[in-house]
Amino acid sequence: MRMMTVPGVGPIAALTFKADVDDPSRFKRSRTVAAHFGLTPRRYQSGEHDNPDWISKAGDWDVRTTLYAAANALLMRTMAGSQIKSWGMRLMRTKGRRRAVVAVARELAGLLHCMWADGTEFRSEKAEGIA
Repeated sequence: MRMMTVPGVGPIAALTFKADVDDPSRFKRSRTVAAHFGLTPRRYQSGEHDNPDWISKAGDWDVRTTLYAAANALLMRTMAGSQIKSWGMRLMRTKGRRRAVVAVARELAGLLHCMWADGTEFRSEKAEGIA
């Protein structure tokens, strides 16, 4: 129930995330959860070339798809304002819709893990003067 307080995250997204992570102590940091699900950019580095590529698509396809759908719902359907939504809308204007949704999905994965590991609640603080 705690995870469903995050805007865009419903019962399916919360249960899918919780079932795949299984134990929040598996990950030392919440940032590594997004990499586990393949939501980080793949890198190609050779000599002086450093080309960031599309997302790595490692990990469970279902969780990645569910987090993407939750992030899309947060940006497109949710009327309540939050700092994550305003940050995602700014990214959407500069980088495009798909990149912004993937970035918000990555942020949601870290947020859900942090909430689960710490037992904290989601605070919906609207960013003033933004978006």
